[in-house]
Amino acid sequence: MNKFDTIAQYYDLHRSELIGFATVRLGNRCEAEDVVHDAFLRIMTTQALISPVTLPCLVHTVVRRLVTDRFRHRSVEQQYEHRLHTSAAAADDVESVFSASEITEQLERCIARLPENCRNVYRLHIYGGMKTAEISQTTGEAYRSVEHRLGIARKQVRQHLQYYCATAT
Repeated sequence: MNKFDTIAQYYDLHRSELIGFATVRLGNRCEAEDVVHDAFLRIMTTQALISPVTLPCLVHTVVRRLVTDRFRHRSVEQQYEHRLHTSAAAADDVESVFSASEITEQLERCIARLPENCRNVYRLHIYGGMKTAEISQTTGEAYRSVEHRLGIARKQVRQHLQYYCATAT
């Protein structure tokens, strides 16, 4: 008996059992039937050694993994739906949304507090859209120096904005 005959025979004998197994876990018979069919398609295209002894374990393992994949897929869908619902609800709540002008004002306050050399580098980076190498060429300063100052400025601005957002809510 060849591989396909063994699989077909097992499918005929255990199809309803496997669909029941998947239905209990998924809660949907149509989805369970799809899982069982997908499992047998995978088994038929696998290069693994299949015999009447190894086939039952292989089938149950593939079905169980496909059921787990469906749960993971559902979980990701639910997370995205939750994000969409919460972001839509948050967008409706005017008090919880910072206006662009408020954030810009806080950003300018923070930039004003930076040391002058960091302030200039940060402004060129943010408002000028320049990269570290371009700022280095423009100002005539060493690349590593510009990189260091930009790092200090980013850290201080991030801390200030995080503090502002935490205290404002």
